[in-house]
Amino acid sequence: MASLLLQALVGYVGLVTAWKLWKWLFVESPLECIPGPPVLSRIGGNVQQLFEENGWEFYYDTLERYGAVARLKGLFGENMLLICDPKALHHILVKDQLVYEEATEFIAMNQLMFGEGLLSVLGEQHRKQRKMLNPVFSITHMRAMTPIFYEVTGRLHQALVNQVKTGSKEVDILRWMSRTALELIGQSGMDYSFDSLKDDHDDVEENSYARSVKRFGGLLSGPGFFFACNYLFPLTNRLELPCFKRWVLDCLPSQWVRDVKDVADTMENTALDICKLKQKEIDAGENDESKKDIISILMRANASAAEEDRLTDREVVGQVATLVFAAMHTTSSALSRILHLLTKRPEVQEKLRAELLEARKNNSEDELGYDQLVMLPYLDAVCRETLRVYPPLGTLSRTARKDMVLPLAKPIRTTSGKEITELIIPNGTTIFISITGANTNPDIWGPDSYEWKPERWLEPLPEKVSEAHMPGIYSNLMTFLGGSRACIGFKFSQLEMKVVLSTLLASFKFEDAGKKIIWKMPGIASPNVEGTDATRPALPMILSLVDKQ
Repeated sequence: MASLLLQALVGYVGLVTAWKLWKWLFVESPLECIPGPPVLSRIGGNVQQLFEENGWEFYYDTLERYGAVARLKGLFGENMLLICDPKALHHILVKDQLVYEEATEFIAMNQLMFGEGLLSVLGEQHRKQRKMLNPVFSITHMRAMTPIFYEVTGRLHQALVNQVKTGSKEVDILRWMSRTALELIGQSGMDYSFDSLKDDHDDVEENSYARSVKRFGGLLSGPGFFFACNYLFPLTNRLELPCFKRWVLDCLPSQWVRDVKDVADTMENTALDICKLKQKEIDAGENDESKKDIISILMRANASAAEEDRLTDREVVGQVATLVFAAMHTTSSALSRILHLLTKRPEVQEKLRAELLEARKNNSEDELGYDQLVMLPYLDAVCRETLRVYPPLGTLSRTARKDMVLPLAKPIRTTSGKEITELIIPNGTTIFISITGANTNPDIWGPDSYEWKPERWLEPLPEKVSEAHMPGIYSNLMTFLGGSRACIGFKFSQLEMKVVLSTLLASFKFEDAGKKIIWKMPGIASPNVEGTDATRPALPMILSLVDKQ
């Protein structure tokens, strides 16, 4: 039976390939006239360049040479677009967002990994889930969760003190940021501890859920991921019978598929256990308003909601894995990037430390409250500038569900020299939203747009920044996207970053360890030491205690 299944899968892939080849040879696309980079292969197109681990050079070169709109080639000549034009992004993410949906393969992958969480659903189901979750990400709730953030970060602080109390030491800061981000979302998201953060004892390695979340990040690259996203996930997603779908995955002779399945199983089982525990507390009257974690609030609100607004048990369980993965990887990446930049720019580190120490001196308590943190100008400038130049996720995709006309803010020239102000988008076209390109567009941010300069946020920004009307929900940037699928937890992420930085920089000095660091793509950017195993990201730096005299 397994061999028959394999034959069926090969046949399916063959049909898809034949269809793409037929379109390439006989169907003329209106996108063919859009300028774009040359392809390495007439079969593979630009896919390898765009998704390889060291693809930043190709990515930035494409933005510099072709501007806000570039045509890319997919498998067998399929036309795709890389776009950061603000007017086009407004139509894609806001005005016509129901037409430009998440790519089918992206939704299918998320459903496999996270169940029916916020990242895995579309349309009315997504609207209903977001409505239910919005209150727990309000500023009022962020203020209430700030003490939880400080409790977790305090444990991190003590662990690092124990590391360097006898003198400076090289530490892998990515490992500590990942452990901390996971424990922060565990405690504030579901009142659940993944990691004690005690000394150098790595509870993460002993916790199967945490280990699975870390493994999943490493599975989001390579030929296995590309093949699965384009062929396997869309196929299995069409299978309405869960048991049969599971049998299909069990029969496939692929180690990558087995790894993904094992990770998904562990994440789902842990999410189920957490939700069952919460439900027992609610049934016993132990889960009251004093419980401030996200899942407790969600489950209480869901129980009292009208029938038509209520989420299913599967949808509630799906939020656990969704929140943990989204909060852990993106925030740990952003925090690691900031600390890495501060080792390269010690004068910025010193200026930021001085601001934090001065704020603490004028504060009755050692911990800065939510309102004090968000009012620190240089801390805010460092965070904003890092999220502008180095967003954790540099690219996202959408797929046009019908033929569309996409207007542009700035005209482009076709390969024939004709100037156009709109694009004809055929049904099924894949569009890559360039978050990095939108955040660093020289036409908007000026000739120094690619430079990391926190000071730019301490003075009025160029008028073109506001005039561009970028549809992002944060600081005229696309880092957290825009529209109904914008990042629901962006205030959570900012608070997390500021609490961690304010705690660490007041006590520790971070210095370059003298090792060349390469930030990998695709997916969420992660640091690696040059010449080491790409599946084991790391960010070593020299850590020492600050002399506060």
